[in-house]
Amino acid sequence: MELEKEIQSNKFEDNYHKAVVNISYTFSWLSTILRARLEKHKITHQQFNILRILRGQYPNPATVNLLKERMIDKMCDASRIVDRLVQKALVTRCTNSKDRRAVDIRISDEGLKVLAMIDQELKMSDILNCNITNEEAQVLCTLLDKLRG
Repeated sequence: MELEKEIQSNKFEDNYHKAVVNISYTFSWLSTILRARLEKHKITHQQFNILRILRGQYPNPATVNLLKERMIDKMCDASRIVDRLVQKALVTRCTNSKDRRAVDIRISDEGLKVLAMIDQELKMSDILNCNITNEEAQVLCTLLDKLRG
């Protein structure tokens, strides 16, 4: 659906203004879909992001700094998110054997199981393919990369 109909407004300074509003609106739309699907597993989008990073590192550990660098939402408090994931037994934390000041974080077997279930239920193509083709998704990615410079 067109942005103007969704937000019931067509008062934009120019196409750049409209593009910014459209990207913000679309981010919110997509976040709402992801939040609803992740709620079944009692995890947030930020927790999901950290679990995926840790799965990518598996079996190697990660540090909080590595998680912060790789997270999509740079404003999140990675330490607190890890704390919540430890409480849920989805990750483990232990002291680094080489540097006792550093803490190693690993995804647990339970965390891997939760991600496997989510992978089966949450296909990004299922969210997007009802409105855009695979080729259009590639063009969108190219334009978004170009936008960020």
